[in-house]
Amino acid sequence: MANVLIVDDDYDMAEASKELLESAGHRVRVGHGGEEGLVSLSAAPLPDCVLLDVDMPVLNGPGMAHEMLLHDAGEEKIPIVLVSGRRDLPDLAARMGTPYFLVKACPDYGEILLRVLGRALSERRAPTSA
Repeated sequence: MANVLIVDDDYDMAEASKELLESAGHRVRVGHGGEEGLVSLSAAPLPDCVLLDVDMPVLNGPGMAHEMLLHDAGEEKIPIVLVSGRRDLPDLAARMGTPYFLVKACPDYGEILLRVLGRALSERRAPTSA
């Protein structure tokens, strides 16, 4: 299956998502905040997808995504699935350039997470060679 990085400061949400994704056969690493998420990216292999919370202290989700883009080491090609309880999540996802997002604590969260992650992984573009 896929290597997935979960970045969420909500320990319970991160653990529940980790257990779900591992039960579906994925390999999962967790960072409890944007800074931990960036550190985790330095450990090989790069994840196939990042499940990224929006609102976190110190370095939020959009800030981490921006740092991934600036680093320009393949991280910018990793699909990001935004997760948040914010009402403006669809607009925020569009501004960040990701079509993948889901609302925390929505009914059928697990089923929707697996479906959105599957879509992100299937639409993932391989890095282009220079």
